[in-house]
Amino acid sequence: MDVQIDPEWKLVLRDEFRKAYFEQIVLFLKTEKSQGKTIYPPGTLIFNAFNTTPFSHVKVVIIGQDPYHGAGQAMGLSFSVPAGVNPPPSLQNIFKELQADLGIKVPPGFGDLSSWARQGVLLLNAALTVRAGEPFSHANIGWADFTNSVISELSDRKGNLVFLLWGKFAQEKQELIDETKHHVLKAAHPSPFSADKGFFGCRHFSKTNAFLVADGLDPIDWGLQAS
Repeated sequence: MDVQIDPEWKLVLRDEFRKAYFEQIVLFLKTEKSQGKTIYPPGTLIFNAFNTTPFSHVKVVIIGQDPYHGAGQAMGLSFSVPAGVNPPPSLQNIFKELQADLGIKVPPGFGDLSSWARQGVLLLNAALTVRAGEPFSHANIGWADFTNSVISELSDRKGNLVFLLWGKFAQEKQELIDETKHHVLKAAHPSPFSADKGFFGCRHFSKTNAFLVADGLDPIDWGLQAS
């Protein structure tokens, strides 16, 4: 399979694409499609996070679990939905914290985080696909091996990244990150079930920018803009 992914990432991850587990992912997805099952996001967006944020541009990493499983929601960027799609509850809570932290108010009904991604925020889901209406349905088909390698390569090859680990699942990835080279910020997941247990008030957006500026990098403009 000729993976359609940014050339920088294709070079960094070339060994992963040759491994048996990745061939099994491709076979699994082809089989599901041949059986008439709907998979999100669309094939052209599976690697959207990598194509929007090339390896050399990455400054911040936000780790999600798997894509949204509702029609029209998943776009290959963790937590993000396309313009015109109402933000799901977790994303609404992210925006509440953004406003509390930096005073930034997101326009109602807007949830496209592409402008973050273009500035160097890698919006990485641990699984890159999902079966329609079935959350976590592709969580164990090999994607974790792939995205763990992504995190490890970022940790090994780059410096001064800021990793935002929201919730227990994302925090389990901490062992892949060299904290002598990078910054790690942890908080509860923004889900309605846990946001009031430590996500609200975490101030991760201002803290991230403080790290970036201290390291001589441009801060992220967290205000959202149409693509």
